[in-house]
Amino acid sequence: MGQEEPPFTIGIEEEYLLVDQETYALAHAPDGLISACKKDLESKVSPEFLQCQIEIGTGVCQTIAEARTDLSHLRRTVARHAADFGLAPIAASCHPFADWKEQHHTDKERYNKLRRDLAGVARRMLICGMHVHVGIPDKDMRIKLINQLKYFLPHLHALSTSSPFWQGEDTGMNSYRLTVFDNLPRTGLPPQMEDWSQFSATVDTLIDLGLIEDASKIWWDLRPSSRFPTIESRICDVSPRMEVTLTLAALTQCLTRMLWRKSMDGDGWPVVQNFMVEENRWRAQRYGISEGLIDFRRKSLIPFSQAVDEILELVADDAEALHCVAEVQAARDIVTDGTSSDQQRKVYTGALEAGANAQEALRAVVASLVTEFGKNL
Repeated sequence: MGQEEPPFTIGIEEEYLLVDQETYALAHAPDGLISACKKDLESKVSPEFLQCQIEIGTGVCQTIAEARTDLSHLRRTVARHAADFGLAPIAASCHPFADWKEQHHTDKERYNKLRRDLAGVARRMLICGMHVHVGIPDKDMRIKLINQLKYFLPHLHALSTSSPFWQGEDTGMNSYRLTVFDNLPRTGLPPQMEDWSQFSATVDTLIDLGLIEDASKIWWDLRPSSRFPTIESRICDVSPRMEVTLTLAALTQCLTRMLWRKSMDGDGWPVVQNFMVEENRWRAQRYGISEGLIDFRRKSLIPFSQAVDEILELVADDAEALHCVAEVQAARDIVTDGTSSDQQRKVYTGALEAGANAQEALRAVVASLVTEFGKNL
């Protein structure tokens, strides 16, 4: 291979909702909670757009094992300090019964400006996501890999889905979060770009016009990070269980390495038009893992389990090289056990069958999310 291998370091960001331990309703993050978390975690924790949210981010990790240690510490620390205030964090992309109209944004200039710029659209942003950074120092290579990696974004998203409920109703979606997020400007799949200069020129045009301050206001599903020498996958729902987060991060890391490896061998992954990838994106958003995705090489729908098996075969060498075989293979467990959206619906239905009313069943869903948050930490 002619080019030095990138480090493929990883970083994981997660956004959590805070709920009252007794009622399971959303609760504001008190200043004391943020201060206590910052004392222990420093810059790895921060308030988010809404007062009921808190965000964490790992350091730069060389391996999934390192990310596991960091993320486990972050989750444990947030949960411990939240408990001191009678609160608990949940890692689901939508709260099952909260009303967005009752939530308020954090009073910081960054968020005040966002609220002014986005008007009523911003008020509905009662959603949480998970981002994965993969270290790629070469700028042009970042663009080349983004053009190819977006093919696999629907697969990653389907595995992550955790937002079937919105304002007390089953939406029929497996990721209602994306329907909310897509109302923002500069979202969705990244456009195909030739190289870094084309990307930077495009962003600079918006900056020069005063429409955005910097590239952090580009909210594509996959983008070059504005802060780090990484590509940043942003399509996934946040996962209640940490093990699922690690599987999604490992898959993102391995897919990136596989595509780089094939590019170096002169056998790059074919770039598929966004219009076609968007069809799979919709299917992942609507059905999760239950209805299959389009295989554009075969021009046919294939079961999601088959798509996962083929991805695992593609990245087998990369998982070995990056020391994350177990985490990558665990994608099959998600297919077998169902996504968080599937599991939330199961809890809801089970509670109804046991005699609960709809509101009680929704509280049972949140209670299960609180439990899931703390598993295997």
